[in-house]
Amino acid sequence: MIKPDLSLPLPAELGAVHFVGIGGSGMSGIARLFVASGHRVSGSDRSANHNTDDLRALGVAVSIGHDAANLGDADALVYTGALWPDNPEYLEAVRRGVPVLHRSQALAWLINPKRLVAVAGAHGKTTSTGMIVTALLELGADPSFVNGGIIQSLGVSSSFGSGELFVVEADESDGSFLLYDTAVALVTNVDADHLDHYGDHDAFDAAFVTFADKAAELVVISSDDPGAVRVTRALTHRNVVTFGEDAAADVRLHSIGSAGPVSFTVSWRGTDYSTTLRVPGRHNALNAAGAFAVLVGLGFDPRASLDAIATFGGTERRFELHGVVRGVSVYDDYAHHPTEVAAALSAARSVVGEGRIIAVHQPHLYSRTQAMAAEFAETYERLADHTIVLDVFGAREDPVPGVTGALVSERFADASHVDYLPDWQQAADRAAAIAREGDIIMTLSCGDVYRIVPQLLASLGTDRDG
Repeated sequence: MIKPDLSLPLPAELGAVHFVGIGGSGMSGIARLFVASGHRVSGSDRSANHNTDDLRALGVAVSIGHDAANLGDADALVYTGALWPDNPEYLEAVRRGVPVLHRSQALAWLINPKRLVAVAGAHGKTTSTGMIVTALLELGADPSFVNGGIIQSLGVSSSFGSGELFVVEADESDGSFLLYDTAVALVTNVDADHLDHYGDHDAFDAAFVTFADKAAELVVISSDDPGAVRVTRALTHRNVVTFGEDAAADVRLHSIGSAGPVSFTVSWRGTDYSTTLRVPGRHNALNAAGAFAVLVGLGFDPRASLDAIATFGGTERRFELHGVVRGVSVYDDYAHHPTEVAAALSAARSVVGEGRIIAVHQPHLYSRTQAMAAEFAETYERLADHTIVLDVFGAREDPVPGVTGALVSERFADASHVDYLPDWQQAADRAAAIAREGDIIMTLSCGDVYRIVPQLLASLGTDRDG
């Protein structure tokens, strides 16, 4: 992957902009904003998806496959952090002296001079960002935003608004979240990840300290997550608001009811405010508490803020229902770290009732799989009734000898609770054979595991008595 040089000055003007990796959730959202701001936009990706289809409908010239000729007469190239340095379009831009921007630099160029709310953390960013955006719209603030997933009620992951606020999901994976001139920083948690970039836990923590202390107005940070607590102790910022179940939290979360859509109460400055969300899971109560802290920190009325958050209906690929066949519900979730998997499976448990959970796990990244195979196995064995493990989705990484999905399945204490099935059709058939009425089949990964959902639905629909 290409490590961005965030020290490079941004061009004063950007004309025609070409996006390499335009089909990704974050890249497509930024590309949409460039279209809305009047730029001519083109792009490429290795395969078509609904994002590339939507961008084509907006007049964007999208090429499938990478070729130097795709750059055309673009005035700037924007790349994703998953891009390899031998990409022909990237090399052509460098050869011609065309300005090359990491996606965070392109987004920073667009944000100026808005008042930025940046949401960072190893988990919960997309949902927390979606809650803040949804609430601000309900409160009449009309923000601009870029989220890592499509907000279901809006049908988009990004938009320009008329208000002064700009809300972004800030990516910590490569340090690019340090580029932004942030007014309000929300840190959902500091659960160490992306150590292939940072090297060790201390460097990961230090990046979050820098991110938070740079916020011009306010830092909102978890009181419950151990990493966030470490970061909080190191902050020099004068305006820090904590949120969580900890008794000393400024926004204290309590009275959580997690059977189905989650209900809870938050205490703020001596007053309790209660609500029920439209989405399940204790983790979403925590996400809502963080969003609430941001909104009241921005000056919005507490009761109105919580009511507005409660209208949030979810984002795509976060516990997203795709279909029900013979009484079996098929969900997809973006979870790709043991903590996220635990939250997603706990949310599923709160709605499945007497049914069972059959998890389909696609390991994401060779480095993460190698480092966390035991944690994944423990989480799935504890929280799912059966797990089917696919092979590793390498994304930006080269394969590592000996690192396959079997690293996870082999670490189950009870081998009868897991299957390692690299063949997707075999995996779909196995999940359908296990499932019975009332069960949930749930795919989990930030790779391309969502593409197996049609196979799962089709396998469920096959007559198994014939």
